[in-house]
Order: sequence, then structure tokens, then C-alpha cells
Amino acid sequence: MNSDAIIIGCCGSNWASLKFALQRLDFDLPISNDPERVRRASHVLLPGVGAAQDAMSRLQDTDLAALVPTLAQPVLGICLGMQLLFTRSEEDATQCLGIIPGHVMRLAPRGDLPVPEMGWNQLSLRGTSPLLRDVPNGGYAYFVHSYAAPTGNYTRASSDYGGDFTAVAEQDNFFGTQFHPERSAALGATILANFLAL
Repeated sequence: MNSDAIIIGCCGSNWASLKFALQRLDFDLPISNDPERVRRASHVLLPGVGAAQDAMSRLQDTDLAALVPTLAQPVLGICLGMQLLFTRSEEDATQCLGIIPGHVMRLAPRGDLPVPEMGWNQLSLRGTSPLLRDVPNGGYAYFVHSYAAPTGNYTRASSDYGGDFTAVAEQDNFFGTQFHPERSAALGATILANFLAL
């Protein structure tokens, strides 16, 4: 299967896991921070790990912070990459890409729920999304995060960790998963395949 999709590489990620998950779907995607290459891509994946401020600085240094909000092709933010699609993150008061209106907030530790959340959590589907075709309500995905977006009109699936947060977001051609689809077994593979089929 051929695709002109690309992975943005400047926000930090577990490249081996993501590339291996995509290779199992017959996609061998390049990693690039070249704005012209990203502009020409059929699909853009924006994975991220680490701190929001550092990730935004890397996007700004490569001129991708200005480019990404203008993209018209499907874009998928993963984990921190999804958080960067929002207006602002509470982490270091970081101004993000401003594509989805809303503020990402730190998870509040409650009782036996430590922060970060690390492990499997259920998805509660909200409405419909092409990203979630054939994904079961109540299916489990793998999360590693300390910050999350509240639920809103953009929420297509939520999860509960001491309170509801957005697990899957959609705004026009921009999509996001707070969890790691590349580490979420068959459910994650379905989501990646759905995205690349858009």
C-alpha cells in the first residue's frame, strides 16, 4: 500500500513503536521536519512526548508552528501532539497551535489515581467520527500523560481518570488521540488505518 503521508519528527516520540505499528499496516512513512515536505504530504502525523513548551519551541524553530494550522490535509496529533492542537496548555503556560479552542489542564490526582496516568483506559464514544470507524464503545487504549483537554464540541471519545477528559478530538481536518494508538493493540491499529484511509 502506498501513501505520501509523513511523520513530523521534531516533537519527540517513540519512533520505533510508531513506525513498526504503521509498517504492520503496510505503511513505511518518512520522518521529516521540512515544511515544504509536510505541506505536500497526503496525511500528517504529529506525535509528541515530553514538555509542551519544548515541543512548541521545536515547531517554531522549524517554521512548522506557522504551517501546521494552515494545512488542509488530514492531520493526526498523538498524545502531546494532540495537546498542541489546542489554544493553550497549563504546562508552563504554553501557547499552542490554536487550531482547537480550549485549554489543556494538568490531571488532578485523586485518591488512588496518581499523575501521570499510565496504562489502559476505556473510551466512551461521543457522536461519530471517521477516525473511530469499527472502534467499539468501551474499548481500551493505552495512555501515558499528565495533562489533558476537557471535553467539548470537538470531543469524539472521552475517558475517565478522576473526571472526564477528551481522548479523541476532531476539528475539521484535524484529529487527535490523547492515547498512543501505536501502543493500543488492535484498537490503535484500527485508528491508524482509519486515519490513513481519509
